[in-house]
Amino acid sequence: MRQVAVVAHRGASGDFPENTASAFLEAIRLGVEMIEFDVQLSRDRELVIIHDSVVDRISDGSGRVDEMNLTELKELDAGFRSGGQFAGERFLTLEETLDLMPKKMRLNVHIKASDENREVLAPRVARELVRRNLLQTAFVTGSELNVVAARRRASGLEICTNQPVSRCVEIGCRILQPANGITTPELVEEAHRHGMEVNPFYADEEAEMRRLIDCGVDGILTNYPRKLQVLLDSAD
Repeated sequence: MRQVAVVAHRGASGDFPENTASAFLEAIRLGVEMIEFDVQLSRDRELVIIHDSVVDRISDGSGRVDEMNLTELKELDAGFRSGGQFAGERFLTLEETLDLMPKKMRLNVHIKASDENREVLAPRVARELVRRNLLQTAFVTGSELNVVAARRRASGLEICTNQPVSRCVEIGCRILQPANGITTPELVEEAHRHGMEVNPFYADEEAEMRRLIDCGVDGILTNYPRKLQVLLDSAD
């Protein structure tokens, strides 16, 4: 079976609280090729690792991320809804997350900016990646507006979108992250023809992992990175 990169979506989020230290450390322990995580902006303009615009789904709190200060967010239990063994997990900042990552780990940094905070959040993410000399291993993902705003701050920053291949060519995007449902051999071949890497989002079941591998993709985002590793190892 063709080898593809295992991309741990929000860390090993199928078995650990998403976007937390435990999920990231498990993905690192497994030796995945890439880790994806999400960045939001708090009310006091701190870079916080969380996917949703509100904290309700994954914590013991309630409210919008952009209406809470970092100190308030840090008081919440980000493992509350994942079982008692994860009680006490805290939301991380971007700096804390990057401190966890091995030097050579590829990072898929999803910028979750709104129209109101895009010009603050996107450049700050880019600036932190530049400060840490991570442009060779990290790229930013998100809407076209968000990733382009980040690259305005760092011209050498790679960007990733789910736009059509033709639009990716126009904006200089060399990493495509299409929905798994629209990923076909024809789409992958078109992207490869233009020198693009293709990492669909996402696959958690073996049948869909196999289908995407057969499409010729370069990597697969998954909440269960160990499951994908076992599948790939079984074919060696």
